[in-house]
Amino acid sequence: MSDLEERCAAAGLKMTGQRKVILKVLGEASDHPSVEDVYDRAKDMDSSISIATVYRTLGLLDELDLVTRHEFQEGYSRYEVNADHHHHLIDLETGKVIEFQNDELEKLKIKIARDLGYELVDHRFELYGKKLGKKK
Repeated sequence: MSDLEERCAAAGLKMTGQRKVILKVLGEASDHPSVEDVYDRAKDMDSSISIATVYRTLGLLDELDLVTRHEFQEGYSRYEVNADHHHHLIDLETGKVIEFQNDELEKLKIKIARDLGYELVDHRFELYGKKLGKKK
């Protein structure tokens, strides 16, 4: 049983065959797949999976905080397994999503919240950019 399957079972989610396939797709994803990407990949493994099943499963996993749904200003959602804490830089020209961690940024976010009289309990941080051109 995968880590994600164990987390789902611990959350009380019934583990059907189709859900296991969807979890496998998510667990193996090196990108941040859309619903349609998850559906296409899952369909390759189990032709009985419907797009509705993928939507329902992703929605449920999001509610249980087992996946994170991202809106990267593309008009559709992308998903990733909730694992380690990180942020994203989205290339506006290619749509590529680059994950990064930065200790200085983590300290600054906490400091900003404290300076404003708050304890930071949650946040989302996304950067959007275009690749710098090479200098000649």
